[in-house]
Amino acid sequence: MKPVIALIGRPNVGKSTLFNRLTRSRDALVADLPGLTRDRHYGEGRVGERPFLVIDTGGFEPVAKEGIVHEMAKQTKQAVAEADVVIFIVDGRQGLTPHDKTITDYLRKSGRSVMLVVNKAEGMRYTSVTADFYELGMGDPYVISAAHGDGVADLVEEALDIAFTQRPAEDESELPQEKGIRIAIVGRPNVGKSTLVNTLLGEDRVIAFDMPGTTRDSIEIPFERDGKNYSLIDTAGIRRRGKVFEAIEKFSVVKTLQSVSEANVVLLMLDAQQDISEQDAHIAGFILESGRALVVGVNKWDGLQSDRRDEIKMDIERKLNFLTFAKFHFISALKSTGIGPLMKSIDAAYEAAMVNLSTPKLTRALIEAVEHQQPKRKGSIRPKLRYAHQGGQNPPIIVIHGNALDAVGDVYKRYLEKHFRETFSLTGTPLRIEMRSGKNPFDKSK
Repeated sequence: MKPVIALIGRPNVGKSTLFNRLTRSRDALVADLPGLTRDRHYGEGRVGERPFLVIDTGGFEPVAKEGIVHEMAKQTKQAVAEADVVIFIVDGRQGLTPHDKTITDYLRKSGRSVMLVVNKAEGMRYTSVTADFYELGMGDPYVISAAHGDGVADLVEEALDIAFTQRPAEDESELPQEKGIRIAIVGRPNVGKSTLVNTLLGEDRVIAFDMPGTTRDSIEIPFERDGKNYSLIDTAGIRRRGKVFEAIEKFSVVKTLQSVSEANVVLLMLDAQQDISEQDAHIAGFILESGRALVVGVNKWDGLQSDRRDEIKMDIERKLNFLTFAKFHFISALKSTGIGPLMKSIDAAYEAAMVNLSTPKLTRALIEAVEHQQPKRKGSIRPKLRYAHQGGQNPPIIVIHGNALDAVGDVYKRYLEKHFRETFSLTGTPLRIEMRSGKNPFDKSK
């Protein structure tokens, strides 16, 4: 089993910057703003032949009793409990603070191996930058610059040495766990995305709080259900552009859109307690443009009166009528109702998005469609559709070859899409049709 390193500290001391350097990624949001990270964020790193897991955490306030800060503290305490080594990061530019002393008291009681790390020490002398921190009684501090990489390699080597002395020797060459289907959960703020993640995992893995904008980063979490591997990506809620004021929230929207592009299946969450908004349609349109497989979950369905349920269904049919290929599920993430059928639709959407269709089967389906209804003439020319083959996956792309295919209209393309979808049971994924006309051997124009 890989050793686990947790990064702990008060807000804005450079935890996410160090996380990105250790994982050689940009997975964690980084900005000169306190409180950017809120949930636990896991990543994989490697030093030579030694792999490890690293956990990024939010700004830690152990004594918080309520509100979002209390929820963040719970996430950080869970990270400490999971870690083999805790890297306690302090700010060398600001010096020792009472907040650092409070965190030290908690870590000392946790029983974990703790390494005190002074960050942002570039250009400073060791004796001057560390003098204040000896007061914490945690031994000689390690001095680094996470932004520039100074001292980071030695720090990680030492952390892994400590971790391996506390663990029985195991095979470090074990293959990483298959991530399985990547599911991005997207929607407006406060529709229940994080609640659904916690319900699926059976634990309070991410902060679910009755306040819009609780989730700021995109958090990827592997889990297993019925013998299948998945990766859940909990994303920040997307508001209308005019509503996005904070710089933090602008970063979050970018991360959410990136998560959609990198997912296999997108779960669009709607709030049954509110009318379907223009923003819901915009999010659905972006998912469709990205070509991702899609399942729609209408959350907070419990407790609605039958007439209100009918209104919501009519609203969906009117405003999201371009999502006819997707399955809609009416669920309660909080009470865990409707989750089983929802996951079955996600599996089916993934299979449809990744389907392999042979050229003979596609060509036979094309011939059947043309025999049932030929494309309209354009002047004296009637397009001739000869054969088809698959041109890609996620989404499936069907490439049709023939003559004069520039004359094929959008209405006929939609007819072909519907025919292919019904023939091959392609539910839950967009389907793209491409037309490629052969060259006319008698056309001597250049």
